[in-house]
Amino acid sequence: MPQSSALAGCKDWRNRWRQGRFKAVPQPAAPLIPEAAISPAAASPRDGVSEGAHHSIHVILNASAGTAAADPVGFEDRLGEAFRAAGVAASIELVRGDAIVASARRATDAARRGTIGAIVVGGGDGTIHTIAGMVAGSDIPVGILPLGTLNHFARDVGVPLDLGEAVAAIAAGHSRAIDVGEVNGTVFVNNSSVGIYPNMVVDRERLRDRHRHQKWIAMAIAFLRVLHRFPLRRLRVRAGDKVANYRTPCLFVGNNRYDLRFLSVGRREALDEGLLHVYVARSSTPWGFVWFAVRTLLGMAKRTNNLDELAVRDAEITTPGRQLFVALDGEVQRLATPLHYRTRPRALRVLLPRDSR
Repeated sequence: MPQSSALAGCKDWRNRWRQGRFKAVPQPAAPLIPEAAISPAAASPRDGVSEGAHHSIHVILNASAGTAAADPVGFEDRLGEAFRAAGVAASIELVRGDAIVASARRATDAARRGTIGAIVVGGGDGTIHTIAGMVAGSDIPVGILPLGTLNHFARDVGVPLDLGEAVAAIAAGHSRAIDVGEVNGTVFVNNSSVGIYPNMVVDRERLRDRHRHQKWIAMAIAFLRVLHRFPLRRLRVRAGDKVANYRTPCLFVGNNRYDLRFLSVGRREALDEGLLHVYVARSSTPWGFVWFAVRTLLGMAKRTNNLDELAVRDAEITTPGRQLFVALDGEVQRLATPLHYRTRPRALRVLLPRDSR
């Protein structure tokens, strides 16, 4: 189907959905991964960009993601119709929890065999993190349907937050290669951190298990508890021939540079500069850290002496302990030390609108 027809089909789908005139269309039974051969992309990657629509895709749809959670089956039906209107054969798999990993592995294997042309992720940053870890370094294009609460990665990389426009971008088949970060062999697309945040997440999950608190209530309680304990970590950061010692509540490693200006805090203007940015907080008291956090949100972090920033291609972080809780795109793992961070330039191909930055 020509690109203009695909775009028109997606816009029509979006308008019908918004107006409440969308009816689910029954889909014929299909194998988990379609076995039909697929035409390769029209052009090979060149300078991080490739062209050509992928007319057969596999969609991994996180049934627990915000937008889909209310009615996963109905959402799956509507999504299937949207892809049909765009001229794309989409096999959609509705998954939850740990099943995402197994689904991603099957889809990756199918893409490497040439059975499908692209993998599409419907979910938030955690779901994208899972897929990226499996396909980074390959030539497999990844499409994104931003269904999470915050969608940090989708916003930064230029994926439309409107689902109709996101489907149209996937159908058009334009891709761009972006960087990922890696620590001890594990890929991250947004950031990784040590200190307060991973400790808060671990405590939040304990509170939810024991007391059935809502997620945000548990996070608020965990924040207060961490402030009360306020652990300061002794870390040594080695980047090239530079070595710095810190006693810090928080070390944060970004996949490319995070903006610290007012109204733009937490955004990234580029994800293909081939650098990690390491940020280390120097606050030594709980209320000093709270004040630092407030000033950061107001775009004033660089006006203080409480933040160090390093731009590196790789770094080694050592600590007296043998293991650390480390956050990776919002998920926490316990990793052995030292932590070896490195950037992997242009290791992930993402399907994006042609005019995305």
